[in-house]
Amino acid sequence: MSRVYLLPVATFLVFQVTFIGTYIFAVLEGHVVPTVPYISDAATYSPESCVFGQLINIGSVLLGITIYVRYRHVLQLYEHHPDLDASVLRQNRLALWFGLVSCLGISFVGNFQETNVRIVHFIGAFCCFGCGTLYFWMQALISYLIFPMSGTRIYAHLRLGMSVVCTILFILLAVTGVMSHILFKGQNPRKWYPSDGGWYFHVVSSISEWIIATIFSFFILSFTQEFRDVSLSHPQIALMSYTATI
Repeated sequence: MSRVYLLPVATFLVFQVTFIGTYIFAVLEGHVVPTVPYISDAATYSPESCVFGQLINIGSVLLGITIYVRYRHVLQLYEHHPDLDASVLRQNRLALWFGLVSCLGISFVGNFQETNVRIVHFIGAFCCFGCGTLYFWMQALISYLIFPMSGTRIYAHLRLGMSVVCTILFILLAVTGVMSHILFKGQNPRKWYPSDGGWYFHVVSSISEWIIATIFSFFILSFTQEFRDVSLSHPQIALMSYTATI
């Protein structure tokens, strides 16, 4: 498989279609107000929740494969360039686990709606954004360590910048999100109006979530150029035992 570079592109497109499409669908159905709802709020009610869950599952699988390919990519670089710092292996292994936990969190968010299983939904969101941000930091560091064998200095700077922004926004999202729900006095948080209380905290929190989700997609997309040097082959299957009956 020589077109591995299309994997980050496909992942990027699936997530963007999921977020934007679900939002438009929810607004047209009257399930949320157009003024920056949370992503998960736009996917609370049927039928958009069904579409959101299905696409999120597809995106999670694609993201997991992308993260694993990146992990093997860095391993191959280390094997071919033994002069690389040994810390690359440790950072690469940590990045793999943070990335996979983030994928699991995304799946939780898509399959456990906030109105149905709140605690699981929030755990999934924390794993998604928290571990995802840690994954970005690991990959930003790896990008500097493997340069110039792979990637460019510009991409390393961009990944570092996105990691810093995601960290700030993640903290902002968590703090303002909690404060907005404490101050909320309305009936339905999916239809949050300025008169319901905590409006400005809600807007800051939801905008932070949308920006983080967008940065996540672009961070994965940044692997496209490096994946042009990657080729995948079909896994070898060996039969442990074989009995022929005539």
